[in-house]
Amino acid sequence: MSLRGRYLRPTSYARRIEEIDIEALRADGIRGIIIDLDNTLVGYRLNEPDAKVAAWLDQATRAGFQAIIVTNNATDWALQTAQNLGVPCIPNARKPLLRGFHAALAALGTSSEETIVIGDQVFTDVLGAKRFGMKVILTEPIVAREEWWMRLTRFLERVALYRSPRT
Repeated sequence: MSLRGRYLRPTSYARRIEEIDIEALRADGIRGIIIDLDNTLVGYRLNEPDAKVAAWLDQATRAGFQAIIVTNNATDWALQTAQNLGVPCIPNARKPLLRGFHAALAALGTSSEETIVIGDQVFTDVLGAKRFGMKVILTEPIVAREEWWMRLTRFLERVALYRSPRT
């Protein structure tokens, strides 16, 4: 397998987080869920998550999954949003570095084999998860309009995933 396939190709794709089948995660042996915040749970420059997203997260935790937000965002807003959702948060995680993922697994009490990462960015969420040996679901960003530098990153992600099969 190429380095691109090994580190940049997600395990699977979902248009939005609320479309991920919670029972399929359980059947796959997943017990812990690491979730990105910006543009995965909450749209860029929005103050709170959509009701469907909040309901999905509530359903997952009620089903017995341990969930934690791991974000590169270091603002008070990130911590407040996580608190409002009722899940812990590791801010300023510096993904794809492994520090945030180590802390998340320790907080969840799960192994990398029984934990999945859900996020919208290849070079942070997917790369970090794959470097740590975790499965990862790549979602589409909630809000397409972003800063210029993020549009450049999205272009580079498309290049990196070019001809990668979507499973």
